[in-house]
Amino acid sequence: MLKLKPFIYSPSVRLHRRLAGSPIADSSSDSFPVKSLTESTHQSIHYFSLPILPTRRRSFSVSMESSGVSTTSPSVVKLKPIEATAETFKEFGQVIEASPDGEEFGPRDAQLDLSNGIPRFYIMQLKDRSLKFSKITHHANVTQCLGSIGGNVWYLGVAKPSIVDPTDTKGAVDIVVKSHCGHFYVPPAVDEVQAFRISGPKFIKLSHGTWHAGPLFTDDKMDFYNLELNNTNVVDHTTHDFIKKNGVVFVLDD
Repeated sequence: MLKLKPFIYSPSVRLHRRLAGSPIADSSSDSFPVKSLTESTHQSIHYFSLPILPTRRRSFSVSMESSGVSTTSPSVVKLKPIEATAETFKEFGQVIEASPDGEEFGPRDAQLDLSNGIPRFYIMQLKDRSLKFSKITHHANVTQCLGSIGGNVWYLGVAKPSIVDPTDTKGAVDIVVKSHCGHFYVPPAVDEVQAFRISGPKFIKLSHGTWHAGPLFTDDKMDFYNLELNNTNVVDHTTHDFIKKNGVVFVLDD
């Protein structure tokens, strides 16, 4: 049985410090409500300790979201995009290219999951999307497909899916965040972010939970077809802010 233990906030304790075996309450979490720390320096944050296992265990915490804006300039991380192919993009999803008419369904086709809602297929027009980003997003309930109308070159920043089961105590120690959408995930690391170039008549399918920033492009505006669910951007949109959390912004060097 898990035992509840009180933890008294002290001004000397950093808000984002990892407490091994203790999930810190997240102000965006329904399960771990927290009052504003500006109200009092003697508020309590409740946490529970995971049982000690003889093997490696995963401790997880739900980090507090900061509403403040950093006053220092973010560091610039340059990314060299590589061409998205079936091989180079396989950790993040699929690259779908043309196939002969009449070819039956197979592994080269998009392996879709649209079972958690009503599919939405539409043309999305984007404007002024320069080759830089500081926020990255994932969707936990759908495989999203994106492609440019006309096959013009575009870019995408990505990181591998990191959705986790908080009841799994096996594996390395991680800080696990509870999304406002209800699931848990490990925040993407700066050195795990990659950039891809998508050119020609192809589209990409993003696996569940794949972090993505974009589409990005150098034209004034571009049109993209987008296959997701009708409420993906309302109830299934989890974002990590690299400026607030890591102090960095990414720039594509192509």
